[in-house]
Formats: sequence, C-alpha cells, structure tokens
Amino acid sequence: MGELALETRSNLEKIIEKELIPYVRKVDSEAFYAKNYLKKLGEAGLFSSAGKSQRERMNEELFVVEETAKVCMTTAFCVWCHLAGLTYLRSTDNSVLKNKLLPLMEAGEILGATGLSNPMKYYAGLEDLRLHARQTKGGYIFSGVLPAVSNLCQGHWFGVIARTENGKEIMAMIPFGVEGLITKERTEFFAANGSATYSCQFNDIFIPSEWVLSEKAADFAVQIRPAFVIYQIPIGFGVIGASIESMEKVRQRQNGCNQFLQKQPEELRSALENLKQRLQTQLSYEKPDWKEVAGIRLETAYLTLDAVQAAMLHNGSAGYLRNCDPARRLREAYFFANLTPTIKHLEKVQGDRNRVPDQQSQSI
Repeated sequence: MGELALETRSNLEKIIEKELIPYVRKVDSEAFYAKNYLKKLGEAGLFSSAGKSQRERMNEELFVVEETAKVCMTTAFCVWCHLAGLTYLRSTDNSVLKNKLLPLMEAGEILGATGLSNPMKYYAGLEDLRLHARQTKGGYIFSGVLPAVSNLCQGHWFGVIARTENGKEIMAMIPFGVEGLITKERTEFFAANGSATYSCQFNDIFIPSEWVLSEKAADFAVQIRPAFVIYQIPIGFGVIGASIESMEKVRQRQNGCNQFLQKQPEELRSALENLKQRLQTQLSYEKPDWKEVAGIRLETAYLTLDAVQAAMLHNGSAGYLRNCDPARRLREAYFFANLTPTIKHLEKVQGDRNRVPDQQSQSI
C-alpha cells in the first residue's frame, strides 16, 4: 500500500507478533476467533480517521488488512468485516447513529460486521432479498434469514438490508444481541472457520429509526460499494505476498529444480505490483471507478489462486502436511474466491461492462 509512518508499521508488527502469530494454527484448526487482535488494532489507532485524509486513512487500513493476510487470511477477512461496518457508518446521514457508534468502532471498543452478502447479490440480479421489513411506529420490523454473517460476537453491530411490501429498501445497523435474533455458529467450512460466522434468523425484530443507515438502500449500496470491495483487495495481496515468500524460501531445494516449474516468484511479484499500482491510482480519485475496482478485485482473486497453487508445487511434499502454511493458504484462497462479490459475480460485472449501452445491466 502507500507510504505509511514508521510508527504505524512498528505498532502493527508488535500487535501481529503478540496477538496473531501465536494463534494462527488455532484459528485454522480450532475455529478460534482472534477477537483480541482486532480490538488491539483499534486501541492502537489503526482504524482511526482523526486527522487523516480519506486516502491516508484508507491506505493505512488497507496496509493493516494486507499485513494481517500475510499471516492469517481468516483474520484479515474479519478485519475487512469491521472495515465494512465502519464504511457504513462513515457514509450514513444518520448523525445520531454515527455519533453513537463510529467513535467506539474506530477505537475497537465495539466491533462491526457486514450482513450484505445477500443484498449485494440481490442488486446484481443473482438472488432474492432474504430480509423483509414492515413499517411500524418509531421504526421497522425485520424478518427473514441470513445464512452467514461473519465477525459476530456479543456486543458487535452489523449491517443489513430489508425490503418493505411497497418495494422500499431499508439498511440498518443492528446489535448482535438484539431481541428476536436467533443465531447458530457455522464451523463446517473448508477454511475460515475462525471467522465467527453465524446464521441469523430475524423473528420480527424491532429496528428503531435510530439504527437506520438509509431508507434508500439501493442508492446507499452504490455509494459504499467501491470501499466495500477496495478493502477486500489486500486480503488477496497478503496471501499472494506470503505465497511468493514461501516459494523463495525453497528455491534451492532439490538442487534448484523448482526453476523448471512454469510459475515463478518473479512473475507473480510483477503481476502483484501491477495490481497495487492500479489500486493506488483508484485511491487517488475522490470517487474511484467502480468497474475498474471490480476488475482489480477479480484479477486479484485469480492471481491469489495462481499464487497458492504455485506455492504448493514449489514446496512439494512439505506443502502437503495438514497444518502447514501453504496448505492453509490454498484453502483460504478458495474462500477469498467465493467472498461476495465472488468470482462469478465479478465476471458478471465485467460482462455487463462490455455490453452495448442500451443493454447495460444495473448490477452492483
């Protein structure tokens, strides 16, 4: 990412060393949720927007995601979930909610999450909206089921979108412990089980107006989607970087025969640097180009898959051990490929981009 203060880098290194590295294997094999790591990031001011331009703040937060992903992609995904929640609050016109939650979330006292996987797919024409709302005195009643929301724990807040009977779409932030919310932890995944992921059943939950981010959720989704996706990109960057490093460490094994493999670290590093430069270009704009951001995210997903597969081949049988880093990254990379917006979703966005104007999709 862009230039960052030495103090910021040093603080992050210390937190990673103490609060993440000792727990990586536990995250992967025991579904351990590294909550304390996220809270320490907030305490260190790494989510703070005070005194920073938008570009400075985003570069700092993107750096945190990338460095975390080099060590543990699952936890980097949790950091992204929190940053998505911060994005919602930073973008809302609801000053009551913003003033109440944003300082606490930037300080890591409250952690945030995103329940927008289904809505993002809905706006892209891939799914129906799963949550329904009806207006009532002082707010709305939400009902329905979200199959998977991550980075959840008691006291956390997460964003959701529901549709009323007259077609109005409401986006709100709600606390994990709200009355009427039935949750079940999900730990049956191929990877990323340490992401504190739950299915969430909404049984006529009252959402006071104070919690409403926007009563024009479709427009709000368009507003926040570039940041929503930009914050995901360094998840891939971190995994790619760690995979390249693992390949370089084994370069001389078996008399250097890895040189004959088709994918080499230099090729992957060059492709990674190109993506980083393109992302920095988008960050230089007040309003990043959505289609270009989606394209960078798509290419990052594919490069991540290339990098983890190449690392497996370069490491040989040592990479086939159950708890080794290359095998963990291989599994995590497939999670990243299926993180909303998934590769299929992003390919659709790129396909829509190439259509003639009168056929252009409105997909998000």
